[in-house]
Amino acid sequence: MKEDIEKIKERNKRVEANKAWEVSITRKIIIALMTYIIIVIFLWSINAPRPWLNAIVPVVGFILSTLTLPLFKKFWLNNIYKK
Repeated sequence: MKEDIEKIKERNKRVEANKAWEVSITRKIIIALMTYIIIVIFLWSINAPRPWLNAIVPVVGFILSTLTLPLFKKFWLNNIYKK
């Protein structure tokens, strides 16, 4: 029984760490930077004009989505998901 409790505690620690990572600003910054770099490379490879500037658009979209999703999640939890 004690061993089972320890396993549950360890699992809970892993789940909490994963959840903390999912909502962390560090993760969002890394994704934004990776997105920017990949889009710049793509735009540069197809000879698009001003790839450094034009790559900002999808990154801003990503950042805006991460800022607004918590609001939609709260609404969904309170109004739609009700248990």
